[in-house]
Amino acid sequence: MHLIDWLIMILPVLVVIYIGFKTQKYVKGVSDFLTAGRVAGRYVLCVANGEAAMGLISLVAMYESFYKSGFAYGFWGAISSPILIVLAMTGYCVYRFRETRAMTMGQFLEIRYSRNFRIFAGILQSISGIINYALFPAVGARFVVYYCGLPAQLEVLGWVFPTFALLMAAFLAVAVIISTLGGQITIMTTDCIQGILSYPMYVVIVFFLLSRFSWFNDMAPVMLDRDPGKSLINPFDIANLRDFNIFWVIVGIIGAIINRMGWSGTQGYNAAAKDAHEQKIGGVLGTWRSGFSSMMYILLAVAAFTYLNSDKFQSGPTGAVSCRTELATKSVNDVISGPANVQVRQEVIQYINTGEVTPTIQDWLNQTEETRVLEEQEKENIRYVAEGEAEPEVTAEEPFVDTLTAEERQAAREARVVTARDAIKAVDPAGSQTFLTIFGQMRVPMALRYILPIGVTGIFCAVCIFLMISTDTTYLHSWGSIVAQDIILPIRRKPFTPKQQLRLLRLLIAGVAIFAFFFSYFFGQVDYILMFFAITGTIWLGGCGPVIVGGLYWKRGTTAGAWVALITGSSLAVGGIILQNNWVSYIYPWLFEHGMVETVAVWLRTLSAPFEPIIEWRMNSDKFPINSQEIYGFTMLLSIALYVIISLITCRKPFNMDRMLHRGIYHREGTQVEKQRFTFKSIIPRLIGITNQYTTGDKILAWSVFIWSFGWGFGGAFVGVVIWNAISPWGNHGWSIWFFLNNFIIAGTIGVVSTVWFTIGGIFGLRDLFRSLAANQENILDDGRVVGHVSADDAAILHEKGLDEDINNQNNNQDNE
Repeated sequence: MHLIDWLIMILPVLVVIYIGFKTQKYVKGVSDFLTAGRVAGRYVLCVANGEAAMGLISLVAMYESFYKSGFAYGFWGAISSPILIVLAMTGYCVYRFRETRAMTMGQFLEIRYSRNFRIFAGILQSISGIINYALFPAVGARFVVYYCGLPAQLEVLGWVFPTFALLMAAFLAVAVIISTLGGQITIMTTDCIQGILSYPMYVVIVFFLLSRFSWFNDMAPVMLDRDPGKSLINPFDIANLRDFNIFWVIVGIIGAIINRMGWSGTQGYNAAAKDAHEQKIGGVLGTWRSGFSSMMYILLAVAAFTYLNSDKFQSGPTGAVSCRTELATKSVNDVISGPANVQVRQEVIQYINTGEVTPTIQDWLNQTEETRVLEEQEKENIRYVAEGEAEPEVTAEEPFVDTLTAEERQAAREARVVTARDAIKAVDPAGSQTFLTIFGQMRVPMALRYILPIGVTGIFCAVCIFLMISTDTTYLHSWGSIVAQDIILPIRRKPFTPKQQLRLLRLLIAGVAIFAFFFSYFFGQVDYILMFFAITGTIWLGGCGPVIVGGLYWKRGTTAGAWVALITGSSLAVGGIILQNNWVSYIYPWLFEHGMVETVAVWLRTLSAPFEPIIEWRMNSDKFPINSQEIYGFTMLLSIALYVIISLITCRKPFNMDRMLHRGIYHREGTQVEKQRFTFKSIIPRLIGITNQYTTGDKILAWSVFIWSFGWGFGGAFVGVVIWNAISPWGNHGWSIWFFLNNFIIAGTIGVVSTVWFTIGGIFGLRDLFRSLAANQENILDDGRVVGHVSADDAAILHEKGLDEDINNQNNNQDNE
């Protein structure tokens, strides 16, 4: 990058770090560190949480997914939009969780179920979350290496280190400093500042890309040049997509409902609002928050895809051929490192740059081909057995037709990359998979470095650093807090002093960062990022959904049901991880040696047959036949069924929901919701969550979101489009117009308004936050402990109100473990 770009990138980051140091003075106790004292307003929550939720790894994952399957499959996600809109506007789960005043999910689980269950859930949650997060530093650091044009290795005091490792250490150190200074106060403040600073940056990037590429002349023709059944933008032409298809969408819909608050990566925000109503409104505001940001993310991916695949941009020193060659070379240096691999690295890099197949390269290719031929023969035998077909007779070859499909043309441009992968596979099979994975992940970042000019390059780099830091700080704080609050605290039973507890929290946050560094350094990723997220998340998400939703809404949910659901979900998830990670090296070879490949292949085909073509399980020596999202989906459905059945069998007395939610005689904060009569006139207001807590401005906001989301988001942009295409299907030109209108024109219009709106709201929200923090009083009992199914600070208040007997006489069957 140019010096101007480095300055543009570094200065905003220094501003954020400086503000982080200034906010640590507001930390008075544990609740301040964990939840920012529960005094945040809606705009700070909305802006900061939005910045924290969209990490740099999420951006890379989106690009990886898009390059594989495009955006068309996401269209069908709108099927669930009426449900999701209602859930968001009513504060589904979010409102009730904030009513509990629990600072972590584990604290709520002990209030609702039992101490032992909190500890068990905390262990699962921390394992799932920490492993899931541990990939973030590597992907983020590699993004910076490839995007900024840094060398794959750097020499420091005579020692050679991978550059991405040094960057990981630097970025993690910054994240640890920010998250340990003031906990959630510092994190929320810096995230909000980063969000505010990012808004004008989005605008600059969007305007440059729209001036650099023409949608109808450059982007749309490349986007539409796909094989039948694999369209990037036509949702009626995606039947042949495998990993990212309609099943991915269906599982995502169910997961969004059942696991609404399951993932605790941003748990500090879940309890940070001044009351439950403010927590809900912060979520409702999120509908309008993204405008230029979502537009920019999509536009960057489309621009990179156009640059890499359009014939217009292939040649020249800044052309796609040069970009692809540099990317492949850097990927080899990145993955095939160390003195033992010098020859492999040199031979492969020479081939990538020249296309010359040396005798050594040819020997490696021959070895790989021999292995492939044996595997293909076995696969053919499997196919005939599985389909019940006879082996076909050999016939004369068909005439050769010199016509390449869209996928074949794309593959031809990366033929050297595939050949390099095959050569590496002969000497390092695992390294060959990682090489291709890194090449795919870094394809878009490298292309953007070639596309963006001086100045805009630095602006986008600053945006990426913001995304990385905001997610790192938030996740480190969340997972470190869960280990401290939901495992160590309930096991110890004896309360810490505030100073001891804060020290423990800071040490564990640093410990999570250290683990993430070594995991990222040594872990060779071979799956899509989103697939990795799905399977590692399933350790917790597979069974936690019914436990959380049932605990918040169903008074007959029991501890026994929660135990069975969570154990079942985590067991299946761990089994999936073991199968996926050991399939190529151990499991498939074992099946082959024992003559069981054909039998397993038949079983796989039989089990998936009722769901084809959405789900197709085929024997494969290179990859476990069941992908991560499929494991996640079936695990989740089984956990729901078990939670309901076991709870119905074991429930002997309903749980006291009013006490847990601080309603009625247990009310503590905010305006208490009044019960409304159900009338025909009140159906829609109740459906969109309007209560007596709503001011006139809140009602305007709620109705605007409802009208926009139902009227356009579901009615026009989904139902209307489906009906139109059922009557008169659009051609390629029609879909290109629609994509441009929906993702750029409309999103850009919203972006103009939201940029000004949320910048002003965020600034005033920060001012109010600091005033509230300055006036906030420390409560040493508000430390996450639970006594008799109520929080320790609630127990003191109940004692003052003369409700001690209500705790002591609690005779819920959940107590019996």
